[in-house]
Amino acid sequence: MQSLATLRAAFAPVPGYLDAATCGLPARATVDAMHAALDTWQAGKADLGIYDEAVAASRTSYARLVGVDPSWVAVGSQTSVLVGMAAATVPDGAEVLAVDGDFSSVTFPFVAHADRGVTVRHVPLESLADEVRPGTHTVAFSLVQSRDGRVADVDAVLAAATAVGARTVCDITQGAGWLPVDASRFDITACATYKWLAAPRGTAFLTVRPEHLDLLRPSAAGWYAGAQIWSSVYGPTMALAQDARRFDVSPAWLCWVGAAPALDLFADAPAQDLHRYAVGLADAFRAGLGLAPGGSAIVALADDAVGSRRALLAAGGTRAAGRGGGVRLGFHVWNDTDDVARAVAALRGP
Repeated sequence: MQSLATLRAAFAPVPGYLDAATCGLPARATVDAMHAALDTWQAGKADLGIYDEAVAASRTSYARLVGVDPSWVAVGSQTSVLVGMAAATVPDGAEVLAVDGDFSSVTFPFVAHADRGVTVRHVPLESLADEVRPGTHTVAFSLVQSRDGRVADVDAVLAAATAVGARTVCDITQGAGWLPVDASRFDITACATYKWLAAPRGTAFLTVRPEHLDLLRPSAAGWYAGAQIWSSVYGPTMALAQDARRFDVSPAWLCWVGAAPALDLFADAPAQDLHRYAVGLADAFRAGLGLAPGGSAIVALADDAVGSRRALLAAGGTRAAGRGGGVRLGFHVWNDTDDVARAVAALRGP
């Protein structure tokens, strides 16, 4: 396992960039790999076998990162596409329990089935475990809330879901990369990797517990979901992979060339050290504003309608996001105490 210092050195510093929750920064190895792939493509020498190797390496690294066997892992493009497979298997008239204000890619795929009588009941994050009840078919939630960085009480939610036999679908996008994640605890997880895992947009993962494989419909099945990929490019016979690869979405090749080195870096990183580092920076920022520790790498502050706080941060050299009526900052491996001081000074003045 590499050290935190080694991981930090893999990224080119961008002073004031506190927007990992929107879009991560690429590692040097990702930039180099994509430049080389573009040059090869331009020269008419693109090798599909090498692209496949990048997908396979990414799958293996991600499995290691979230603590599951690669056979649990499917590749895709966006969270909503993967969550949509789970939503399609909710029975007619069933209840889905969701978090009020959660990211729409977690909830819209279920809401889209309202015509079948599927009901999505939205409750506060803090009440999620208490609101699980007999008849709840699926509990769908983000591990970390995109709007403000609040972290779900996973132990309580899983215990409540188990007690009534409800399925859990968890979006780990805003956690994986700074928060240690054990995907094996959930029935299904989805993750877009272009934020905290610093991969190109267009790369995402689904994990499925083996006992749920036959309960999901591979609604996006194509040649890449075949048991033998390059023997599945023409019909009419369909022979899908026996493991989670049956849910694979045909990959955007160049994106996976860039994802492979990024995911390898994070899979080799000391997860607890990275967690302490990112949260430590976030809490130092909070302390600079007189706020109590938050325990999250994401800090959300109230802002006015014209985004005055965000404008102050921008004027002071800090990149942050406007989200949900506030300003959102994300502290990650490429940040340091100078970034904290810069953001505090922008908001408090010299």
